[in-house]
Amino acid sequence: MKKNKKVSVYLDHSATTPTDERVIKAMLPYFSEKFGNYSSIHSLGREAYFAVDDARKKIASFLNCNSEEIIFTSGSTESNNLALKGVAKYFLEKNKNIHIITTRVEHDAILEPCRELEKQGVRVTYLPVLKNGAVDIAELEKAITDETVLVSVMYVNNEVGIINDLARIGKIIKKANHKIYFHSDATQAINFLDCDSQELNLDLVSISGHKIYGPKGVGALYIKKGTPIKAIQTGGHQERNIRSGTMNVPAIVGFGKAIELAKKEQEKNNKKIAKLRDYFADKVIKEIPDIIVNTDFNNSVSSHANFCFVGAEGEAILMSLDLEGIFVSTGSACASGNLDPSHVLLAMGIPKEIAHSSIRFTFGKHNTKAEADYVLSVLPGIIEKLREYNPLYNKSNSN
Repeated sequence: MKKNKKVSVYLDHSATTPTDERVIKAMLPYFSEKFGNYSSIHSLGREAYFAVDDARKKIASFLNCNSEEIIFTSGSTESNNLALKGVAKYFLEKNKNIHIITTRVEHDAILEPCRELEKQGVRVTYLPVLKNGAVDIAELEKAITDETVLVSVMYVNNEVGIINDLARIGKIIKKANHKIYFHSDATQAINFLDCDSQELNLDLVSISGHKIYGPKGVGALYIKKGTPIKAIQTGGHQERNIRSGTMNVPAIVGFGKAIELAKKEQEKNNKKIAKLRDYFADKVIKEIPDIIVNTDFNNSVSSHANFCFVGAEGEAILMSLDLEGIFVSTGSACASGNLDPSHVLLAMGIPKEIAHSSIRFTFGKHNTKAEADYVLSVLPGIIEKLREYNPLYNKSNSN
């Protein structure tokens, strides 16, 4: 790939994915001639109802659950809030002292609701992680008490791509002396992993459309039958009175199509993405000195390659790559503009000054070897140039 200003290489698929053309095609009729309200009982409304019902069945099939257990939301942030606050609300209304367990490396869509719940008297344990970012399961076992009602552990970390052993965690929770509900933010997993809710012993699962080449602004929460949960948003009576609001029919249809394609093409896409990611990562490791590899390639999804380029500031790397038409991230896209280092890398034991030098490359199904080669042609020079501007780095390397 020739270096020119028209080049555009997108390596930020963990933040969002381009909408698949087949998904757009499925959605389009529901913006125009099939515009009915899902809740209306006339024929236009019924047409929308059946379209939503079909999407619900596709998502249920993917998660191996009943379609009645799928609640549509605006995305994983809302799904996470509903899962945590909804379960907590049920027990708080019964004047129970309750305890929730999560991890230090969760997305802010988990950590922020937990902090809000702490203000309401809920005790929350934030589990440490191992050096590769995986939850410390031994610490999880120690953290369970008689007051524990909910455990929330992400399936795949959005920054480093590590896969947590949910099946093992689920078995541990199941052995507790009382019923503990198990939730997972599976947002980053559904493109790459089997998300069978039964095999993983999950009671609640959060997923989102825009991470799987579907539309933004739509997601779902799987709520296993019998899981106690209270609505945190009221108004209408949609979604079994659990999530009020007019249904976003076009987006839901697109979500259903996207998850259908994800299930069908997962193995093929995984192989392609893994081969390209590994090629890229090997080259980076060989060609650029003084880096720290933050992604455990033996236990991560195929898309992620997260590095710290010691001596070069992450935001400066990102902006320099942007000028070359290359789009990456310094961590979670939802934290862009926040100058604090990644809380994930800090939890993994990366020093603060080094964590500031991190860049997350996340590959997708449309990326090519030519694109990877183009990035590799400009990245070493950018890192070298930025290090030249860093007197502390040059001083340490001259000693």
